[in-house]
Amino acid sequence: MARKFRGSEEVKVDSKGRMSIPARFRRVFEAGDPDWSPAERTHIVIVYGPADWKRLEIYTVAATERIDAEIDQLPRATFQRQWLETLMNGHATDAEIDTEGRLVLPQKLRDKIGLQNEAFLTSKGDYIEVWSPDNYSEASGSLQDFMSQYPPDFDPRSFLGQPIAPEQGKV
Repeated sequence: MARKFRGSEEVKVDSKGRMSIPARFRRVFEAGDPDWSPAERTHIVIVYGPADWKRLEIYTVAATERIDAEIDQLPRATFQRQWLETLMNGHATDAEIDTEGRLVLPQKLRDKIGLQNEAFLTSKGDYIEVWSPDNYSEASGSLQDFMSQYPPDFDPRSFLGQPIAPEQGKV
């Protein structure tokens, strides 16, 4: 079983687009890079998504290989496969975390998500999201709206093991 990302953190972004990846996240990226060694850069995959995305998703190599294997199981001529291939391959780029733990985000990606001096990183299990703090605050409102339909003492772990209708699971 692959290690999971946990936690959230705000980090500084310098004028060259460099940001430090917190050590707890780096350990997961390193474990998910089959070619990694302490003297080498850590390979990752950044999914920047379609034009309306205001976030980046950063995956380990191992996670993208698992997703690619699942995509390969879909029939070639389906829209579902084409959509997933476009998202995970066409709207993605390979990148590296240097030996000092920094990731350089290209200007194009920083502009796309409105990233300036700070980035908000949040864990999603097998990947992390990178947001500008303002965009994250705005986007988290829809989750807050969904959560507000349940009482304060509701345990969301009760969703586990239950089928979710497609319209119920939309974010």
